[in-house]
Amino acid sequence: MANRHLARTTVLQTLYEWDFGGKKNKPESILQRDASEFAAGAQNGSFMKNLLKGVLAKQKEIDNVIIKAAPEWPIEKISVMDRNILRIGLFELLFADREQVPPKVAINEAIELAKKFGGETSSKFVNGVLGAVYKEIGEPGKDDKGLAQKVATKKTLVGAVVYARQEKEIYIALVHDVFGHWTLTKGGLKKDEDEKEGIVREAEEELGIKIKVKERLGENTYETFHPEEGKLEKRVIYFLAEAPYEEITLENKKEKGGLDDVKWFKLADILELNFYGDILPIITKAINLLVK
Repeated sequence: MANRHLARTTVLQTLYEWDFGGKKNKPESILQRDASEFAAGAQNGSFMKNLLKGVLAKQKEIDNVIIKAAPEWPIEKISVMDRNILRIGLFELLFADREQVPPKVAINEAIELAKKFGGETSSKFVNGVLGAVYKEIGEPGKDDKGLAQKVATKKTLVGAVVYARQEKEIYIALVHDVFGHWTLTKGGLKKDEDEKEGIVREAEEELGIKIKVKERLGENTYETFHPEEGKLEKRVIYFLAEAPYEEITLENKKEKGGLDDVKWFKLADILELNFYGDILPIITKAINLLVK
């Protein structure tokens, strides 16, 4: 396994140099040089060559997947390192022999490359894109021993429709994720923390403002997959909460790797935004309460 990790690292260095240099040099020649310099004596020369060949052959298809999975991040705006980590991870996830490279291995290896060679939020970004694609293709091999639990681990989260009143206008605070959706602030509960305490803390940590919980709006449940924790069943309890109309900023960006923006929206404008379907009933209920 260590040899294959070294092989992936070498292919990543090759792709990085090839991409950064404007794709002028032959990637096979770069790999030959990199392999002799960084992986001398490695027993996976054929694995490196096949991985590089496969990524290059499927690059157009892979890049189209990245565009769909992260529409707010055009390929040219993703860092050279991150997009080539994604190319390797997506090639192994979508096109490799699953007996040789199980989905969990493909995802975890890409995350490890991102942690080692990417920026502060690279690993979470890579995890988010690969996790979304894995879910979209039906979680192949999810019942394989060691890939994911057959019974999902249950987690409770809290979220809120945070609103403010200013000069007869009502505003809603929304956060934006790397997949192009506006959504609600939410997060997990700490030990011995009740639901209201949790969302007050989460809003302050994520938005930088203090909120006052008004009432419970409802809840939804969805399943997701985490490469390390396996299958998760997340139950999110939502509240309506008021806040002062003041500047909001996305706090702790390093910890909030899946989010990239936060903004106040006038009540009349928010239904034109791109939302996930499962939070629309929550937002609609909040709007009905606020306009009464």
